[in-house]
Amino acid sequence: MPDPSLPMSPAELTRCVEVAREAAERAIKIVHELPLGEVRTKKHDADVVTEVDTAVERSVRDLIAAALDEHVVVGEEYGGSAGDGPTWYCDPVDGTTNLTAGLPWTSFSLAMAIGRQPLVGVVADPWRHEIWLTAADRGVLINDRPLELDDRPRSSLTGGVIGTEWASYRPWAGMHSLLDSLAERHCTTRVMGSSTLTLAQVAVGRTVGAVIGEFHPEDHLAATLLCQQAGLVVRDQSGEHQPFPDGGGIMVARPEVADELFDVWQQAIAAK
Repeated sequence: MPDPSLPMSPAELTRCVEVAREAAERAIKIVHELPLGEVRTKKHDADVVTEVDTAVERSVRDLIAAALDEHVVVGEEYGGSAGDGPTWYCDPVDGTTNLTAGLPWTSFSLAMAIGRQPLVGVVADPWRHEIWLTAADRGVLINDRPLELDDRPRSSLTGGVIGTEWASYRPWAGMHSLLDSLAERHCTTRVMGSSTLTLAQVAVGRTVGAVIGEFHPEDHLAATLLCQQAGLVVRDQSGEHQPFPDGGGIMVARPEVADELFDVWQQAIAAK
């Protein structure tokens, strides 16, 4: 039976999922085939953009305009404002610094929401040729196969891997304290250069949790929806369980370690 709480029919949602999948496939192709071109800077010298970034976002905008012409796009490179109806949030290349350095750790992120209710999300890792796709109440697919999570029990953060990410090129307020507290628990941390992938690794079971200092829907909404639909705990900085906060940071974690990680995060923020 259709879910009456969803502001979109099953057929409309399915069409959006198809568009999201095609957008991810196009993004992977562009990343592999298009030269970087001139590497330009935006807000500061560590904020870079390439021809690949802009080409991927243009491809997304063209696809959505042709398939879903009443939908709005908000993008990392060309901006935009959310509408009252369906709005797509896109980061064409999350990890552009890695891309320009030749480090194969970047991603494509695209999510659709109505208001603050996310309905569709897709993350693509062009280097592993993986597309992680989800929609409200439809679970998570990896390359069109249902996600199978690691169900081995975990009683604490000790021995696990937690991801976090810089705030642009600087540590976010409290990040050093978070890393110190996790190290005291013999919990390994990783800072890899793509916050989208950092969150998505938890959704697919490769890490046990992640904390990002500041949420942006273009970068993070697809991945937080993936985590929510995978049955993980998603909390904003105030502790509310939801994937689309209106400010502050975001945490995702396996349920059995979520309270412990949230406490460590809150203590780190307080100690900044």
